[in-house]
Amino acid sequence: MTPCSENHKEATLPIAFLSSKKISNIGTWNERTMYEANKGAQIARERQAYNITVLGLCETRWTQSGQVRLNTEEITLYSGHEEEDAHHTEGVALMLSQQAHNALISWEAAGPWIIYASFKTKKENTKLNIIQCYAPINDKDEETRDFYNKLQTLCDKLKEKDMTILIGDLNAKIG
Repeated sequence: MTPCSENHKEATLPIAFLSSKKISNIGTWNERTMYEANKGAQIARERQAYNITVLGLCETRWTQSGQVRLNTEEITLYSGHEEEDAHHTEGVALMLSQQAHNALISWEAAGPWIIYASFKTKKENTKLNIIQCYAPINDKDEETRDFYNKLQTLCDKLKEKDMTILIGDLNAKIG
């Protein structure tokens, strides 16, 4: 697993994967931690068993941002706290099947709460945007406000004609 230090990665010659004639499964899990030995491989096996094309992961507890290629050939894009001495808390990731990786146009890490990826589709001039988020709990007012401001800023820069899917754990408290 060799991480890249770039926050934004461009793919070359993407191959479309989203089609109206084929089912693509997209899911999200709260993993509680990926900061354990072989946890990535375990999640990759589960992703394959459920035939999930793009799997969003919350609470990865990885720091920095980048991408890793697992031994099982999955590509995992991740985003966490950027500070050198950051605690292993929060963090989000997108685990991509080979098919999704081939369709990847670009991705962007937005701190420990949001990661975004854009994929080529079969429909010309239309992209699939997937935003994986892990919101702070509602008790943390300033962090919650920052999270929703970042999310809104990201959504505002996406084109309306593109398909956008928001997945993750919004940690809402009711009552």
